[in-house]
This record gives sequence, structure tokens and C-alpha cells, in this order.
Amino acid sequence: MSSERGLRIRGLRVSVAGNEILKGIDLDVEPGRVHALMGPNGSGKSTLAFALTGHPGYSVDGGSATLDGTDLLALAPDKRAKSGLFLSFQYPAAIPGVKVSNFLLATRNALKTDPLPPAKFRQLVFEKMDLLDMDTSFLGRYLNDGFSGGEKKRLEMLQLAVLAPKYAILDETDSGLDVDALRAVGESVGAMRDDASGKDTGFLIITHYPRILQHIAPDVVHVMLDGRIVTSGDAHLAQTIEREGYDTIREAQSANA
Repeated sequence: MSSERGLRIRGLRVSVAGNEILKGIDLDVEPGRVHALMGPNGSGKSTLAFALTGHPGYSVDGGSATLDGTDLLALAPDKRAKSGLFLSFQYPAAIPGVKVSNFLLATRNALKTDPLPPAKFRQLVFEKMDLLDMDTSFLGRYLNDGFSGGEKKRLEMLQLAVLAPKYAILDETDSGLDVDALRAVGESVGAMRDDASGKDTGFLIITHYPRILQHIAPDVVHVMLDGRIVTSGDAHLAQTIEREGYDTIREAQSANA
């Protein structure tokens, strides 16, 4: 095991039902930095997220992925989470009958080596809800049951704050959100980055629209087309995509082929 920190992906190839989706991905996400992965629908962005977190429907055909030197692909999905990898889903599932407070306590104690008694856990949750400007009434509701799209994403931000993972993948977090909800999610991520417990978290924000990046300033922007990362740059790259779409990048790649 290497001592090198980072979520490091090399030559990753992934297929679904025999169809190759990822065709050799190279990507590094460093602690404390925000990487945005952009691309049109069907380019393979969510495939990367699910493959890294161990979804059984995604077959890794080649390449490697390490988390702070640990071979991520050799671990079962629950062990990947315990190693410090977090995935925010595009469409979080509702679980009627399971209270948010009980879910957060069970999840936090399952993933951490220092289980908290209920009183200390309650203190932790209230601190994070205050940080994220969330109403404590969330805790008594059933998990995502009857939640609006914005409420589901706010709850995922609370999970992220409570679990304080090493690396967080936010898969299409902006999907279906109105302007106010999008701003709230962006402010939540910003607050976590400024908080002592989250300042070393590395973020991989997956999106096909650049609007969420108006609220979460990325350090690096990557563009994925047809299962490959074809170019990378700073935040200006997202602004270019906003103005011109992905066709300009496709044309540039074709000209250089």
C-alpha cells in the first residue's frame, strides 16, 4: 500500500451488460480540492461513480483505482465506504418507516471506528444542521419519504457533513433543482469546505450543466466524451461550455485525431 494521498484512477475501463462505457479513465482527486467532471448525458460520468463505489452491475475490465494508497477495486462496497468514499445519488431512495435521525446514527457508527453514544451524536448532528442552516424537524421525518428534490439533496449534504468522508462524489446533485435549492446545496458544500471536519475532503462533482459550478467554485474542470476524459482546465472551461456547448470540444478533438 502506497502512502500517497488522493483518489487516483488509472486506465479505468468499465462495461455494463457487455457494452464498454469507460474506455480508459485517468483522474486524480486530491484532498481539499474540488474537481468537476462535465459531459453530456451518456458520456459515462455516472458509470464512473457507480464503478468506484462498487455497484454490482458495473464490470471493471481494466485499470486501477486507489484511495490514499489502498486498492479500492479490491474492496467490497461497504469497505469502500468505510475507507472514506461517499456517493451522493442523483435520485436518493425513499425509505418509509426509517427516521432520518436513526439512519444517520446507524450509518455514522457503522462507518467510523469510534461509535458515538446517542447524546454525543445528537450534539454532532445539531452542530452540522446549524452549519448547513437546516431545520431540526428533518430528524423526525422518514428518510426521503415525501421530500422535495431540494430537501433530498439538503439531507444528502447533512449525511456528508456528519460522515466527513475523505472523498465525496456528487452525482448530478443539481438534477431537478430550482434556483433556490441549487444555491442552498452550493452554500452547503461551501460551508463544509470551510468547516474544520470537511476542509480536507476531496470532491468530485459530476454534472452536465455548469450552473451548479456558479455556487461551488471548482479547482479543476474535466470534460468527458464517449467514455474518455478529453480535456481539463480551470473554471473558465465550464464557462466556455455554458456559452458554446460540447460541440466545440468535440470538433477540437476530431481535428486533433
